Amino acid sequence: MQAEKHAGAAPKRRARRLSLKRREALTGWVFVSPALIGFAIFTFGAIIRSFYYSLTDYSLLSQPNFVGLANYIRAFTKDQYFYQYFANTFYFVITLVPIVLVCSLLLAILINKKAGHLTKAYRVALFLPSITSTVAVSMVWLWIFNPDMGLLNNFLTVLGFNNPPMWLASTEWSKPALVIMRVWQMCGYYMIMFLAGLQTIPESLYEAAEVDGATPLQKFFRITVPMLANTTFVVAILLVIEAFNMFESIFIMTAGGPLGSTSTIMYYIYEQGFTNYDMGYASALAWIFFALIMVVTLIQYRFRNEQGGE
Repeated sequence: MQAEKHAGAAPKRRARRLSLKRREALTGWVFVSPALIGFAIFTFGAIIRSFYYSLTDYSLLSQPNFVGLANYIRAFTKDQYFYQYFANTFYFVITLVPIVLVCSLLLAILINKKAGHLTKAYRVALFLPSITSTVAVSMVWLWIFNPDMGLLNNFLTVLGFNNPPMWLASTEWSKPALVIMRVWQMCGYYMIMFLAGLQTIPESLYEAAEVDGATPLQKFFRITVPMLANTTFVVAILLVIEAFNMFESIFIMTAGGPLGSTSTIMYYIYEQGFTNYDMGYASALAWIFFALIMVVTLIQYRFRNEQGGE
């Protein structure tokens, strides 16, 4: 009889446990439902709607008129500025990514010491630009790059340069000027990421290398660089995305000029959508831009996997 009671109680216990798990799951869904509903309406819904707009002629002043792939065809075959702005975008990517990567790593190595008061001050000073508003930073650098009364050209004149660059007013120097400003602003953030990676490397590896007679350069390339591979990969992906998405500094400092020399695809999307009110074409450009970033990211992942496999 007792065995029969135990046999009958076991399914009841399982049923109670299952009911409890269901109630816990339901409670969890209730708590996350506001965020999910907000995402569905304001993010996922907006993404789907932008794709629909990319297939229409929509100017905010009239109803969307379905035109199929006409906006995409226009971008690749009829828009005289599309390839110029794509080239500008890639210029910022191929200059900013390696420069910031190398500079932030070197800064992290320089301050990777036992944290004394002076080292902490350096860390704060180097990190501060990255958490400062890009608008505020851009306004300061506008004054620095001023060709007539700017700090940089005054300094170059003191050094003996008779014809210093016009910087943001020059089609030749406008892009390098923006790169200088963004390198100064971005390095501190990625320096902290490299610093965190450096502090996970066991000191015993460097001590063993010293015993074997390794030079500082050998320790850097044989220990530091390989041990920071994962950190470098993450930093590279974040840098590529950030370089592709340059907007605020261009909007404040150059407005895409002079003569479109600093206009990027991101700025062009803004210009088409909110200056020309051509939302259909702006949406198509945004989806082309999304596809480009996705392809570049997948290439980085593929390269990382191949390197890991070796």
